Formats: sequence, structure tokens, C-alpha cells
Amino acid sequence: MQAEMLELGRAEPVETISGLYAEHALGLTRLALVMIGDRESAEDVVQEAFLGLHRRFGRLRDPEKALVYLRSAVLNNARTVLRRRRLPSWFAGTYTPPVWSAESEAMLGAERRAVIEALHRLPRRQREVLLLRFYADLSEEETANAMGISRGTVKSTTHRALNALGRLLGENQ
Repeated sequence: MQAEMLELGRAEPVETISGLYAEHALGLTRLALVMIGDRESAEDVVQEAFLGLHRRFGRLRDPEKALVYLRSAVLNNARTVLRRRRLPSWFAGTYTPPVWSAESEAMLGAERRAVIEALHRLPRRQREVLLLRFYADLSEEETANAMGISRGTVKSTTHRALNALGRLLGENQ
């Protein structure tokens, strides 16, 4: 009887997390992919975020905001991956960003590649704001919650990032 109660108590979080995974894992992976640049690391980042949510689900103040938690975790995990790549290593050479494969080159237009390359040249916060606002299609409020900054900071950072992106793309023409 007690085992059945335990299972019932755990069923709701598992179902909630499974539903979130089914609905949002692909979008979160795409977000991480644009930030990090390689698919395997992006998938790892998202898996770590869902694993963290599963571990902490019972301690969430508001389980309705689990998606906000996931977005923040993906951002933080992606930042960690990028930070580790910048650290010097005695065992490996310096990190070089992935080279577009022949298939990717054929599939992606020159404009799209130029935008992605320009995005990677922006400062981290500006890149993240643009990705969350326009790639993940989040509102200013949702972006602010995911990044842990104010809505006004999202607005001003978005404005500066769009101007910088325009300048960078203008250089390429």
C-alpha cells in the first residue's frame, strides 16, 4: 500500500516532465545548438537540464514554471560548455568551432550562415537575448525570467544587439 502511494506521488512529476520533454526538447536543443555550435553538446546540455529538473522537481516553488527553469538551465549549461572550451588544456589543443559540413553548406543559404556567424561574434548576453526573443520566440518577460535579468535590461540589450548585428552583417556585404 505504501509503495502504491509512493508511485502515485511520483507519477505526476514524471508525467509533467515527460510532457515538457515531448513538447519542448527539440526547441531547447535548437536553442543550445545555436549557442554552442555542435549537436552532441547541445543534446547533452538539454539532457542535463531535464535531469536537473527531475532531481529538483519536488523543491520547485512553482511547478507551473518548470519550463522557465528548463530554459534557464539550458542557458547556464551552454554557458558552462562555452566557458570550458575557453580554458586551456594540457591534454588537448585549443577549441576550434565546428566547420560547416558539405551537406550543411549546401542546405544553408549564405545569408543564414552569415547571420549565425555574426551572432557568434556578439557578446554572450546580446546573443542570448536575441536567441531567446527571436529564435525561441519568447516575450520580453519570459526572456527576463530565463536569463535572470530585468525586462528593461532585455529591451536595452535587444536594441544594442540588433544594432551590433546590423553592423556586423553590413561588414559582410
